[in-house]
Amino acid sequence: MSWQKQILRVDLSAGTAVTEPLNLEWADQYLGSRGLASKYLWEEMDPAADPLGPDNVLIFATGPLTGTMASTSGRYAVVTKGPLTGAIAASNSGGKFGAELKYAGYDMVIISGRSEKPVYLSIRDHRAELLPADEIWGKTVWEADEWIHKQAQDPQTKVAAIGVAGEQGSRFACVVNDLHRAAGRSGVGAVMGSKNLKAIAARGTVGVTEDNSDAFMKVAKSVNAELHGSSARRGLMRYGTHAMMDSMQEFGGLPTENFKKVSFAGEEKINHKAVTIKNRNGHKNLIRNAACFGCTIGCGRLAKIDPEHFSVKDRPEYWNASGGLEYETAFAFGPVVGVDDLDAMTFAGFMMNEHGMDPISFGVTLAAAMELYEIGAITKEQTDGIDLSFGSAEALVVMSEKTGIQEGFGKDLGLGSKLLCEKYGHPELAMVAKGQEFAGYDARAMQGMGLGYATSNRGACHLRHDTFEQDMADPGTKGKAEAVKTSQDFVSMVDSTGLCLFTTAVWGYEHFADMINATCPGDWDAERIRQTGERIWNLERLFNNAAGLTSANDTLPPRMLKDPVPSGFAKGGVCELNVLIPEYYSLRGWDEGGHPTGEKLSSLGISL
Repeated sequence: MSWQKQILRVDLSAGTAVTEPLNLEWADQYLGSRGLASKYLWEEMDPAADPLGPDNVLIFATGPLTGTMASTSGRYAVVTKGPLTGAIAASNSGGKFGAELKYAGYDMVIISGRSEKPVYLSIRDHRAELLPADEIWGKTVWEADEWIHKQAQDPQTKVAAIGVAGEQGSRFACVVNDLHRAAGRSGVGAVMGSKNLKAIAARGTVGVTEDNSDAFMKVAKSVNAELHGSSARRGLMRYGTHAMMDSMQEFGGLPTENFKKVSFAGEEKINHKAVTIKNRNGHKNLIRNAACFGCTIGCGRLAKIDPEHFSVKDRPEYWNASGGLEYETAFAFGPVVGVDDLDAMTFAGFMMNEHGMDPISFGVTLAAAMELYEIGAITKEQTDGIDLSFGSAEALVVMSEKTGIQEGFGKDLGLGSKLLCEKYGHPELAMVAKGQEFAGYDARAMQGMGLGYATSNRGACHLRHDTFEQDMADPGTKGKAEAVKTSQDFVSMVDSTGLCLFTTAVWGYEHFADMINATCPGDWDAERIRQTGERIWNLERLFNNAAGLTSANDTLPPRMLKDPVPSGFAKGGVCELNVLIPEYYSLRGWDEGGHPTGEKLSSLGISL
């Protein structure tokens, strides 16, 4: 099998890092990565614990296919209780760090307690030690990465780190690896900061092997070829996810000005075509595409900011290329805040990478602040003299940096939309579910998306289900509950393999079953891995119920439920959760209060 069969258990309070066997019985039930880490979390901590307290557990987990020859095998997950939501957080990242952690000999790192002083964890070929991080505490992700590489004297070392936002508890701080890939959502970086853990550095030469490598190579070659020949792969390679902006604009689901509107007048200035056009200074935003470890898709973007742009004119340290705009970052720094300045948006993206912040949560939180400013709930005096009007590129640039270093009004923005809007007396303006900000899709225009936001175990998320085709084909509710439930189970399984969700544009259950069957012990078929995904979803729900979340948390803001969508394909509609939720609970085998029934848990082999 491709498991290393070892986990690293780090007790920061005791200052120890010890190796123990992987629980293969649990792996047989929950697969790996998101699923297996959620099982460890459920068994090892009280779900009611303070997310930013020492009793929270932080897990870095790979999957059984991480580091293998399967395409996109660089994924890992960070699983913990999220400070943004109070719910279970499972934040997924690509890049090269996940594979390097696996090659260093560990399937998973389980971190508990809190260090008295700042430390970082160094892992190399079955060896691990906690080292002082005083010199990089208070530094950016990029500075920490450079310093750790100098200490390691090995350019192949891969680093996952937090910035000041994580150190100081910004509720949407993330963990950034490989400089511009991130475990981005739910505030996992703040949990890391609360433990005084600045970074994890991994270097491995152990590699991975399968029990039947010939069988696995045959399967991997076949499914990789199918993915490589697909139009979906070619589209993602050429345009990335940015092309989705045109689709949402045309459909009428592009969130604009804090979701008041669903189309953006400046869309053509910031879409996937605009990044390829030279401006009047002869500057072109997009440099090239980029790929994570083992990836044959290459949807990532690298971009440069025009050196003459106001954001970097006297700051040459930002003239080099870094992570470019993808759909979610483009939506978060563009339409939702009303900005149509590509370079300002790219600068905000650089700030997310450098300081370790979730771009979706930052952008939507800034949009909420802009609406609060618009209605007079906050003033220019409170925003450090910055005009927070919708459309202000200056506000985007200044506040992205202020939030990153937790300075002035940036500290308020670091609270996230829910707490920010509560602080200033207008909780209804926070576009969140379970405290986590919406992605770039309006829940009124897309009924499946709305239900997915409301029922997602980690708070609003577009990557916990897949109903895009159904939503864009039909604005009604028919079949949406079943589509959400079915795709949530599928995504739970895929996230637990160590592979990327973008492969699912081509691969279905049979493809994943064939790879898992050639890698893991026992007989794995499509039905078994489907049930594994359902088991994972229900375990996460149990965690949330035990953490205090109820059916009352499966909801959306009044704007989504009461204010008709103003234009587009679904004009006049609202998100009909009152229809969708009861049907969804029934399909899930949950009671009316949203709790998995004993019968459902028994059928999935979950015992309390």
